[in-house]
Amino acid sequence: MKILMLTWEYPPRIVGGIARVVHDLSKRLIKDGHEVTVVTYKEGDLPEYENDKGVEVYRVENYMIHPNNFVEWVLQLNFNMAAKAAEIMNKKGKFDVIHAHDWLVASCAKTLKQAYKVPMVATIHATEAGRNSGIHDETQRYINDTEWMLTYEATEVIVNSNFMKGHVQSLFGLPFDKINVVPNGINLTNFNGIERDYDFRRQYAMDNEKMILYVGRLVYEKGIQHLISAMPKILNGYNDTKLVIAGKGGMLEDLKAQAQAMGIANKVYFTGYLNSKQVQKIYKCADVAVFPSTYEPFGIVALEGMLAGVPTVVSDIGGLDEIVDHGVNGMKCYAGNPNSIADSVLTVLYDKQLSANMAKKAKQKVKEEFNWTKIAQDTHYTYEKAICKTMAEKQQEEIAQENAKKAEKAKNTDTEITNLLSFKKKHAYA
Repeated sequence: MKILMLTWEYPPRIVGGIARVVHDLSKRLIKDGHEVTVVTYKEGDLPEYENDKGVEVYRVENYMIHPNNFVEWVLQLNFNMAAKAAEIMNKKGKFDVIHAHDWLVASCAKTLKQAYKVPMVATIHATEAGRNSGIHDETQRYINDTEWMLTYEATEVIVNSNFMKGHVQSLFGLPFDKINVVPNGINLTNFNGIERDYDFRRQYAMDNEKMILYVGRLVYEKGIQHLISAMPKILNGYNDTKLVIAGKGGMLEDLKAQAQAMGIANKVYFTGYLNSKQVQKIYKCADVAVFPSTYEPFGIVALEGMLAGVPTVVSDIGGLDEIVDHGVNGMKCYAGNPNSIADSVLTVLYDKQLSANMAKKAKQKVKEEFNWTKIAQDTHYTYEKAICKTMAEKQQEEIAQENAKKAEKAKNTDTEITNLLSFKKKHAYA
C-alpha cells in the first residue's frame, strides 16, 4: 500500500506520545513492504525532506501569517500540510489510504479525503473532554467539535484501548463497529545492552535510597500531585526512598512548591527534560516506576517501565487498567488516591520476590502483546477495511447514478410515447 501519515509531531520533534507511535508504526509498515510518506511540522533547523530509513518525511513550515492563538496556528499548519500532500500526489499519484493522527491534522485530512476520494483512517490518541474532565471553555469546545468532525469524516477510526472505544463512542455517537481497538506498542530493543549505571544514578539518589520513578509530561491529568502527596506515608514505611520526577510541563513550579510545602523537598528530585538515552538509563536505575494518571487513554510509559524490568505501579483507569493485572505483572492503585498509591509502592519495596515475579511477567506480556509486528498487521487490516468500504460506497454511488440515468431515459421515453400518441390522436380527428 501507499500510505500517507499526517501528524503534527515526528522525531526528533517529540511533544507527546504521537511522535513515537507514528515513527515505530511507519518503520514496521516499511518492513512489511508498504510505502509510507509522512507529512508533519518543520521545527527549527530540521530538513524539509528526509528519508528516514525508508520512511519519506516531508516537513512544512508555519510561515508568513502569524496567528493570534494556538487554534489559528493549527489551522494554518493544516493549510500548509494539505498543500504539501497535494504537491506529492500530483507528482507521485494518489495514496491508497490517509492515516490522520488526532484533531491537529483534521482539516488537512478531510480536505485530502474529499478532494482525492481517498479512504481516511483516523487515530484518536486522546480527547479534549478526557484531558480536561469535560468541556469548560470555547477553545476546548472547538477542539472537541474538531475531534467529532475527524471521526465523522473518517472511513474507520482507531483507538488504543477498550476504554477509549467506549469513551469515543459515547462522546461522539459513532457506530460501534466503526471503532477499531489497536494498542500502541514499544520497540522491544529499547533496553538491549543497557545496565544499571551507578554513577548516573547517583545524580538523582544515593546508593542506599530506593528510587521511585515517574517519567512523562508534568500536567494535571498525569496525577503527579497525588504521587507527591503519597510520599509522607511511603517515607514513614520505608525512609530510604527518593522520588525522581523526569519530564517537563506546565505544572513544574506548582509541584516543586507542593513538595516544599509538605517538607519533603529533599526527597523529591525534578530532573527536567531527559533525552531518549537518559530515559533508558534512568529506567534501569529505578526500583519502582509509578504512573498515577487520572486520565490515560493508553500509557506507553507503563510499557517502558515493564520492558525495562522495573516493577510498575499504575492507576486503575483507562488503558493503564487494561495493561496491568494487579499483583501479577504490576500493581494498581485507585486513581487520585495518595493512600492507595503509597500502599502499592510499599508492597513492591517490601516484597522482593513478588516484585521480581511481577517484573518478569510484565516483560513477557509486553513482548507478546505490544510488539509492532502484530500492531502493524492490525493497522493494515483496518486500512483494508477502509479501502473496501470506500470501494463499496463508490460502487453504490455508480449504481445509483446508473439507475438515475435509466430512470431519466425511461422518463424521456414515456414523454416521447405520450407526445406521439397525442399527435396521432389529434391527426386522426383531422
